[in-house]
Amino acid sequence: MRAVPLYVVATPIGNLQDLTERAREVLAACDAVVAEDTRHTGQLLKHLGIEKKPFLALPAYDEAGRADALLRRLAEGSSLALVTDAGTPGISDPGALLVRRAVEQGYPVVPVPGPSAAISAVSVSGFAQPRFHFAGFLPRKVKARAGMLDELRPLRAQLVFYESPHRLAATLGDLQAALGDRPALVARELTKVHEELARGTLSQLAARFSNEVRGEIVIVVSGASAVEEEQEDPSDLEREVRERLERGERPKEIAEALSGRHGKREVYQLALKLKGS
Repeated sequence: MRAVPLYVVATPIGNLQDLTERAREVLAACDAVVAEDTRHTGQLLKHLGIEKKPFLALPAYDEAGRADALLRRLAEGSSLALVTDAGTPGISDPGALLVRRAVEQGYPVVPVPGPSAAISAVSVSGFAQPRFHFAGFLPRKVKARAGMLDELRPLRAQLVFYESPHRLAATLGDLQAALGDRPALVARELTKVHEELARGTLSQLAARFSNEVRGEIVIVVSGASAVEEEQEDPSDLEREVRERLERGERPKEIAEALSGRHGKREVYQLALKLKGS
């Protein structure tokens, strides 16, 4: 039996007119649709006039538990179209594990490209760096989050994050503390009726969104400058921290002052260590 494909189909992130004609054809022709939320995707297919299409659920919380059953469907000759609630599957959405296992087992995996919130936001950022790094959702645990931001800080590329509305202000504050007060873009509700593109420095945006907002959010932060990227001798940082301590500055104040060139947490820990010694 000829191997049937797993189609990875991008769906609109808001405006239904952004669905491609090819995506419509694949959704109509496939044997079953693998959906993050069958109720949500059911509304999309109803809008497209695609009725009575078999659904297979692949929620984020149980992707590992359901992937093998879906692969057996492919083995039995059923073509599957993988979709998420919005945008491109596997990009901070369910689907990456299923795709990886399908590739490992030799099934053809076919992209049906289309909307992506991350790419849409980068395309209108206006920042000078031609490259970008997609970081997705930052870790919630403080130590893991600080570690990731320390890794991202020297990159001379736009940094792209997804965030939920109730954590937006806190995340903007964390980004400022770790990266310095860089220019940034908050893209909210892209392609929807209440689309908003807010520009400013991280501190300005944190103040602007101090109250909780609604909607899907992408944050794009300008990359490190050439000056920031230069590798500074660790002894230079230690010497500057010592001098500031001798002038009576507190570790917290030193960390704030040097956060534009170094990780705030890194400086704070060094200041505490040097003060103790």
